[in-house]
Amino acid sequence: MKKLFAVSLLTLGLGLGFNPASQAATTEAQTKNPIVLVPGIFAFDSIATIDYWYKIPAALQSQGATVYVPKINAFDSSAKRGEALIAQLDNIRATSGGKITKFNLMGHSQGGITVRYVMNTRPDLVASVTTMHSPHKGSPLADLVTGVAPPDSLQGVAFDVFANAVGDLVNLLSNNKKSPADVRAMLAEFNKTGAAANNQRYPIGIPTTACGAGAETANIAGNNIRLYSWNGTSPLTNVLDISDALFGISRFAFSEANDGVTGKCSSHFGKVLKDDYRMNHLDTTNQIFGAVSLFETNPKTLFQSHASRLKSLSL
Repeated sequence: MKKLFAVSLLTLGLGLGFNPASQAATTEAQTKNPIVLVPGIFAFDSIATIDYWYKIPAALQSQGATVYVPKINAFDSSAKRGEALIAQLDNIRATSGGKITKFNLMGHSQGGITVRYVMNTRPDLVASVTTMHSPHKGSPLADLVTGVAPPDSLQGVAFDVFANAVGDLVNLLSNNKKSPADVRAMLAEFNKTGAAANNQRYPIGIPTTACGAGAETANIAGNNIRLYSWNGTSPLTNVLDISDALFGISRFAFSEANDGVTGKCSSHFGKVLKDDYRMNHLDTTNQIFGAVSLFETNPKTLFQSHASRLKSLSL
């Protein structure tokens, strides 16, 4: 049976998973530029037998896509995560012998904010940006945590110690030891004030109306970039999905339809492909272990279809 899983690029010092397109059975997802799947909080590529993007890279590869999964800090600001991503993209481009110049960046949750940083900082690296379940206008969960455990309070210090220890453990288990976790830097981007400040700094793709859509195309320093997003609004999707219990509770922090972490309107960026999939916050990554709704498009198919869309646009 032909092996479809990612092989290591450790010999190049890149620390990314890579799926060679030559192993593909078909070419429907064979985009001109490689696809980079950027994880959100609790970021990792693989821990033991657990992949963040459960079976999605292999599904894309089976249709001809070249896929990279970068190593990103579990908890940190999107700027620092973005700089780490830029370094890895530069390495790929430098070692490709001129074959790779740009990338199709696809970010889940905070990964969407991270790829927006890369797009605005290094547009020469970017062909398209797609964000999935990303709280561009913030998440009330961040305000809730900040309110319950404010910085410098006893509760806040205890929260920071525990959360950063978890983040450091995730980084260790995923062989990503470059910098310590910083949960406060992450939270500061997703409370109402921090999200508004980030959108003022990087407004490209953000809707100008409360629940509208952004532009599908952007020209940044002479680089034409396509912009897309999608989201789900069903915290409860599968009785076998243990994350449903968490999102079934967290959904009550919202005043709008949501996936348990990201509100429907908050997810809007660029062209909104769909904002009400029957998916919770983790379903779009095909987690947990593929326990997603049986009454919705499978996440693997969703990514394949989007790759086909990018291919049709010569991206």
